[in-house]
Amino acid sequence: MSDQPSDRPRVVAVHTAPESGAPMEAAETVEAVADRGIRGDRYFAETGTFSDSSRDVARDVTFVEAETLDAVERDYGLVVAPGDHRRNVTTRGVGLNRLVGRRFAAGDAIFEGVELCEPCSYLERTLEREGVREAMVHRGGIRARVVEGGSFGVNDALREVSAACGAARSRTVD
Repeated sequence: MSDQPSDRPRVVAVHTAPESGAPMEAAETVEAVADRGIRGDRYFAETGTFSDSSRDVARDVTFVEAETLDAVERDYGLVVAPGDHRRNVTTRGVGLNRLVGRRFAAGDAIFEGVELCEPCSYLERTLEREGVREAMVHRGGIRARVVEGGSFGVNDALREVSAACGAARSRTVD
């Protein structure tokens, strides 16, 4: 990740939805809770669309690159504003895919990249914009587990902390 001020990796938007299907709400600062997610978000409350999935994968927080949204508009003519994409955190200046299997921090919170967050048909239906799913394949962002809770928000720097032991595996539940 670069340390240059103009392109430093950072959070540019944060969104949560209180329940499945509810509109995403912008926030300046949020609280991440270890192994739960963002306080007030549907996945924190375990009411997200995919909360009942049989896949045992941490869905604490999702991240997407602002550069992806720019490319989707440029290459496909589809405008996907921060929050419309149903991801919690929009970043700029960092290739998120490479953070799968790594720990990274924003504000006081530490995250562990778990897996790519490929776009689904739910996103396309919700946005009512055909082609969004195809436009975001392999660049739909990542899912991350909250390793250490803390507050983070808009304009906080993103910094890599370390490789994570078993980050790409399923979350273990005690």
